[in-house]
Amino acid sequence: MSDITQMRREVLEIPDAVERLLTEGVPDISAAADKLRKADPAFLATAARGSSDHVATYLKYASELLLGVPVASLGPSIASIYNAPLKLRGAGCISISQSGQSPDIVAMAASATKQGALTLALTNDPASPLAAACQHTVNIHAGPELSVAATKTFVNSAVAALLLLARWKGDADLITAIHALPAQLAEASQTHWPNLRQALNGQSSVFTLGRGPSWAMSNEAALKFKETCQIHAESYSSAEVLHGPVSIIGSGFPVLGLTANDAAETALVEVADSIAAKGARVFVTSDKCRNAQRLEHVRTNHPLTDPISLITSFYAMVERLATSRGINPDAPRHLKKVTETR
Repeated sequence: MSDITQMRREVLEIPDAVERLLTEGVPDISAAADKLRKADPAFLATAARGSSDHVATYLKYASELLLGVPVASLGPSIASIYNAPLKLRGAGCISISQSGQSPDIVAMAASATKQGALTLALTNDPASPLAAACQHTVNIHAGPELSVAATKTFVNSAVAALLLLARWKGDADLITAIHALPAQLAEASQTHWPNLRQALNGQSSVFTLGRGPSWAMSNEAALKFKETCQIHAESYSSAEVLHGPVSIIGSGFPVLGLTANDAAETALVEVADSIAAKGARVFVTSDKCRNAQRLEHVRTNHPLTDPISLITSFYAMVERLATSRGINPDAPRHLKKVTETR
């Protein structure tokens, strides 16, 4: 494809979109953080689908690591299909949807509000039905996203979620690290892993690995491989992949390991090196690997912001991989931008 894709344009817009969020979105985020701090919920619950649910997984790990507040993922069908009320009084419920249109997410948010939870919407449309169903709304300020594949809305949702938690805790170091992200993401958007793309030529299946907050990015990467490249991809925690899935791996099988500079890095790299020793072609975002191949990566100023840099580089890579396979990532087959599920 000779013309630049809309997906690539939007990946390159990520630094500006994050800067806009950090300029225009802070008042809403601060107000929501104040409400959560005052409510002091014993647990959080999330409602989301697809890429937004991967943001929710990232939020889960960040909340549990930063605040010690556990996070449960709610099945939206409990409200939309089964119409079953949940005991959410005193909880915080965060619903995540870039469009704010999906009826099942809206139904769960409305049910949580009715049941007495403190409800918050993370959305790119503050006038959406989801925003109306929640008590508080955080506009992620990503700007219009035209490509079917979510990229800048995913990143802005993740940054908004992390900043919400950082302000709730009052973690000055993390807040500073978040505000340093735009320049780092500009570098990450130019880091697109040609060695990994070469290894994926002609391949129809891949594993992605993560651990902790980076496992959320592994889940997102697996989705994008399927969505934009028609490559069958499965995401595993590095703690799980050796329990059974490793039996699929043969010589040359591609594996992508996404790891931040955090307490899980050594454990993930050990697994990556073990799989590489079995003949797989394993790539990992770490300087600690011996058998696996190192992927160029942009480290940030905090372990919890590293995964955001990693997924930005992944997006830059996967868009180029799709076009090299003759696939238009702006128009994945069978998909449309807004999926409205009951």
